[in-house]
Amino acid sequence: MSAVLGSERPQVVSHVQQALSYTVFDCKWVPRSARLMCLGSAARGTGVIQLYELRGARLEVLREIEKPKPIKCGTFGATSLQQRYLATGDFDGNLNIWNLEAPEIPVYSVKGHKEIINSIDGVGGLGIGEGAPEIVTGSRDGTVKVWDPRQNDTPVANMEPVQGESKRDCWTVAFGNAYNQEERVVCAGYDNGDIKLFDLKTMSLRWETNIKNGVCSVEFDRKDINMNKLVATSLEGKFHVFDMRTQHPTKGFASVSEKAQKSTIWQVRHLPQNRDIFMTSGGSGSLHLWKYEYPAQRSKKDSEGSEMGVAGSLSLLQNVTLSTQPISSLDWSPDKKGLCVCGAFDQTVRVLIVTKLNKI
Repeated sequence: MSAVLGSERPQVVSHVQQALSYTVFDCKWVPRSARLMCLGSAARGTGVIQLYELRGARLEVLREIEKPKPIKCGTFGATSLQQRYLATGDFDGNLNIWNLEAPEIPVYSVKGHKEIINSIDGVGGLGIGEGAPEIVTGSRDGTVKVWDPRQNDTPVANMEPVQGESKRDCWTVAFGNAYNQEERVVCAGYDNGDIKLFDLKTMSLRWETNIKNGVCSVEFDRKDINMNKLVATSLEGKFHVFDMRTQHPTKGFASVSEKAQKSTIWQVRHLPQNRDIFMTSGGSGSLHLWKYEYPAQRSKKDSEGSEMGVAGSLSLLQNVTLSTQPISSLDWSPDKKGLCVCGAFDQTVRVLIVTKLNKI
């Protein structure tokens, strides 16, 4: 690992801090707006959806909605830019899609899992990626399911443990490879360190590995291109960057790992405007900003003539401690480069501005 030195280093500036009266589990920018969502759990065990607008140096509450069950995660990834519907997963295993203009009852609802939905992702919406709009959910019940919001009740794909295999708690899911109408993959990370890559075109397990610690967050650098890079974060403060361009028949994908800190790395999020820059959020209340550097050659031939990938290297651009509690959620604005929101277990949501991203 190398560090970027001197005055060219990006700075992470805390722009607004907003205290909350509930535990926040996820926060998301509303596309094409200065608005953001906070999702979580009230003290009495109900779910909270809050809509804020960034007005200068303050956040103004536009709407607060209470739901029967705590809400764990949300995504705008499968909606159109016109509708901007929010899909959420809750503690009871329900997948709901909400029209934020009329959020009293969901526009789509399915009891997707037997237990909590830990993670959710969307693809095919917002003008990003090819193919149908789809939502993927990962749950404590051990299953990963893909949903088409145009079809009721039944998932279009269900990845579950085979007969006799013990079920593992799925902590994180992400779409990738959606560069044309047919291709699409889902990556899932589990509590035992398993990472599984499911090919939705062939309905098969394309690759799996184990990183020896529970996988907290996975994300492709972009979901609408040929698989390029995948970052996986874990308990114990380590993360891995896999080069997804070249899959070796036995060794899989080349990777580089980094131990950023001693505590859990809860989230990874790539900068939408530059896929080689990403941020990780930690259990110590810290954020680390990284840049991936490609090697001179991304693949080489092994002794038997098979192509194998070559991993790059990582530079630490900046790190900052914002809280005494874990930063459990993180989201870059898709519209304003360097604008970021994060939620922590100190019941605070923070809007951040990361400077000098054009200079790296």
